[in-house]
Amino acid sequence: MNHYDEGEVVPDLRLRFGEDNHDGDKGDYMDLGERETESLPPSHRRTWRGFLWYWIKLALLFSCLGLLAGVCLKWVWPYFMEKEIIPIINWETTTFSHPVLALLVFITVALFPTLLFPSTPSMWVAGMTFGYAYGFLLIISGVTIGVSLPYFIGSLFHHKIQVWLEKYPKNASLIRLAGSGNWIHQLRAVTLIRISPFPYILYNYCAVATNVKYVPYVLGSLIGVIPEIIVAIYT
Repeated sequence: MNHYDEGEVVPDLRLRFGEDNHDGDKGDYMDLGERETESLPPSHRRTWRGFLWYWIKLALLFSCLGLLAGVCLKWVWPYFMEKEIIPIINWETTTFSHPVLALLVFITVALFPTLLFPSTPSMWVAGMTFGYAYGFLLIISGVTIGVSLPYFIGSLFHHKIQVWLEKYPKNASLIRLAGSGNWIHQLRAVTLIRISPFPYILYNYCAVATNVKYVPYVLGSLIGVIPEIIVAIYT
């Protein structure tokens, strides 16, 4: 037998099972031509909608962040540089002599990270005033002090820092890797953390809570900040 489906002739497929009997009954038939389509349960539909809505919100979030970053790079940062940073740098370079300026650069690079202040403007001054070679040596010596002071200060609050890290296990899992393994492993881990976007000043105080040794911590920090120093000097 045939039936019509949207203008087309579709044969009906039936499977017969059972044996013929003397009464002319040819057994039972099972229709194979039609199969009921099962729809997804409501829970699956809700899960799919939630998954789609999650990615839509994530895309909107990154779009807003990208737009905000573009506005800052296009207008806010140049305005801040022109009105605040450059006048201060010009004032420092014209007011102080080279020995005094070298001392100021060393002190700011060494102490600002301890006080949770950025030291990048001082690196700019070092590059502009003392050139690439002497500026690099001046900055790297200050960075050595700048990463050592928070390490020893953080050791005084070792327990409190560990309690604070336990509140954020996902964020703390990265820096805890630096405290495991041997000397070489710690050196590599600290170097990678310094190169990564992980907050520089925050890690200065949290490193001691990971039980990383001082020598691999300092060497890894110095190696990891070399790209930042080079960029700051050439800027």
